[in-house]
Amino acid sequence: MDWFKEMFTGAPCRPETRPEVENLVAELITIGKSDDFLSTSPGQGFNSKNRNVRAMQIGKRLNDIGGMALMEWVRFKVKRKLKTSIAEHLDYAWDGIGNWKA
Repeated sequence: MDWFKEMFTGAPCRPETRPEVENLVAELITIGKSDDFLSTSPGQGFNSKNRNVRAMQIGKRLNDIGGMALMEWVRFKVKRKLKTSIAEHLDYAWDGIGNWKA
């Protein structure tokens, strides 16, 4: 089992949603590596509050699937794969989604 599949063993979500969650985490990691979750200015995928629009959409979907527990779990996985500062940017991108507070 590769590391990516193995890390989803304890995901706080229903087994039938795990493939979608895996894809969403992979997409967040790609966004974090290439674009970041925050910008210094709006436009090109960032809203008027300089938050990555796709990362926000993913956060909303994760909240729908598994609420705060899943969002926290995903944030931990993103932090393990990327720098702490990038994970902190995700906190601000997700601020206000469900019960998420930056």
